[in-house]
Amino acid sequence: MSDYRPLVFAHRGGADALPEHTLAAYMRALDEGVDGLECDVRLTRDGHLVCVHDGRLGRTSNGRGRVSAKTLAELDSLDFGSWHPGYPVDEEPLPEFSRLLTLDRLLAAVRDSGRDVKLLIETKHPSRYGAEVERRLVKLLRRYDLAEPKPDDRVQVTVMSFAALALRRVRAQAPRVPTVYLLEILPPGIGRGRLPFGARIAGPGVGLVRSRPGLVPAIRAAGHQAYVWTVNDDADLDMVLEHRVDGVITDRPRFVLDRINAL
Repeated sequence: MSDYRPLVFAHRGGADALPEHTLAAYMRALDEGVDGLECDVRLTRDGHLVCVHDGRLGRTSNGRGRVSAKTLAELDSLDFGSWHPGYPVDEEPLPEFSRLLTLDRLLAAVRDSGRDVKLLIETKHPSRYGAEVERRLVKLLRRYDLAEPKPDDRVQVTVMSFAALALRRVRAQAPRVPTVYLLEILPPGIGRGRLPFGARIAGPGVGLVRSRPGLVPAIRAAGHQAYVWTVNDDADLDMVLEHRVDGVITDRPRFVLDRINAL
C-alpha cells in the first residue's frame, strides 16, 4: 500500500463490540487507536441533541415511542445498553455502557481525551424539528469553539447528512465546518462526482460502491474525498482499500485497524 492509509472511524462508537452510541463504546474505540468517531444526532422535545440512530426507541433501549417526543430527562431514565451481547455482566450499574449519551457529553469526553480526534456528526432527517437540528448543532459547536476550525485543533468536527438541505444549513451558519453528503442511492449528477451545497466529501454506502465501481474514481476526479460506510468484512475492506478511499467507517474498528496495519 506504500504510503496510503485511510482514516478509520468507529461507526456509532464501534457498534459490534459494545452498545452503540454509549460512552464506553467511544472510549474503547479511542483506546484502540481510531482516527475518528461517528455519531448520529436527534433533537429531544426540550431541545437537546442526543446520540441515537433510530427515530424510535425500541431497538436500542427499553423505552417505546419516538426520540423526538421525549424530554432529555425521560430518555435519561432508559437503559440503552444491556440488550447488547457485549454489555458486561455486573451487579453494579454501568452507566457508561447503558446511559443515553448527549452530544454535549460526547464532545466533552473527546476534548478531555487529550488526543487528536476527528468527529463525524450525522444529523438525522426527516425530523419534526427541521432546521432547528442544525441550528442547535452549530450553537453547540460554537460553545466548544469547534465551529471555526483551526489547523492545530485537537478535535475536528465534520457534519454529515443524507439531506442536502441540512448541509446547506450548516454551510450557511458555519461555512468553515466540512460537510459529507451521504449516499445510499445515486441521485442525478452525483455519478459524475458533483456534490451539493459546497460539500467536499462524499459518503457512499459500501453497497453503492460495490454496485457502481466508477463512483469513487469519479468523486476523486472531481476533487472530492470519499468516506465509505459501513465496512465490516474482509471483502468490503479489500474493495474500498483498492479504491484508495479517504475514510473507512466501520462497526469493527479493531478489525479494520489490524488489517490496515498488517499491509
